[in-house]
Amino acid sequence: MTLTQHGLGDLTWPDIPDKPMVIVPVGSTEQHGPHLPLDTDTVIATAVTAAVADAVSLRTRERVLVAPAISYGSSGEHQSFAGTASIGFVALRFLVVELVRSLSAWAGRVVLINAHGGNVAALAAAVRQLRAENRDVAWLPCVTDGGDLHAGRMETSLMLHLLPDTVKAERAVAGDIRSLADILPDLKAHGVRAVSPTGVLGDPAGASAAEGQRSLELMVEDALLRISQGAADVHGMLAVHERATERMPA
Repeated sequence: MTLTQHGLGDLTWPDIPDKPMVIVPVGSTEQHGPHLPLDTDTVIATAVTAAVADAVSLRTRERVLVAPAISYGSSGEHQSFAGTASIGFVALRFLVVELVRSLSAWAGRVVLINAHGGNVAALAAAVRQLRAENRDVAWLPCVTDGGDLHAGRMETSLMLHLLPDTVKAERAVAGDIRSLADILPDLKAHGVRAVSPTGVLGDPAGASAAEGQRSLELMVEDALLRISQGAADVHGMLAVHERATERMPA
């Protein structure tokens, strides 16, 4: 199976099965250092969603539909870099609420798969509201063990695997490699540029397509576990009992 066979946008209305699961990739359009494209988060979210849809369909023998990606997110922390296109917390929250209300008129379960850390607050607020309205919806993050925060080795490896022609490897430079806890005060007050003039939070050195393939596989495995065994927590995020949430890119 392929994304085309699952893509909601490719279908006509009589093609829609009864109460299908619909998965929505959620990304962003924002700077990813001097070497990665602005749609990096959207590419990753879409790739994870496509693989998850394939796997769920094979396991359940039911058709799972992949909605067109939400490609604008809450990226205000990146706004001082050219190319960033952010709609902010309020607009993203409203968009998700109205989108899921519409999908719920004909879909069964709705799952949002998010690849940008800045979207978390808006997704959590939206999904809490929707669940209070008795909508069958939850969200989950694209995460793996370890990894750096933004445009570092993990995301560079993922893009080398998914869309290698978009990676300008000769421009890759290390950025601030401190932990999120160390940089968070400056990040909240002044944005990414205050801690990293290049926009990189981490170090892309050593990135490879093979490492990116493995990271993608781990993200898909985690998402499948959350969908099949997880329950929505107080923030509407699918979580498996006693399973820690690993670091998600900023």
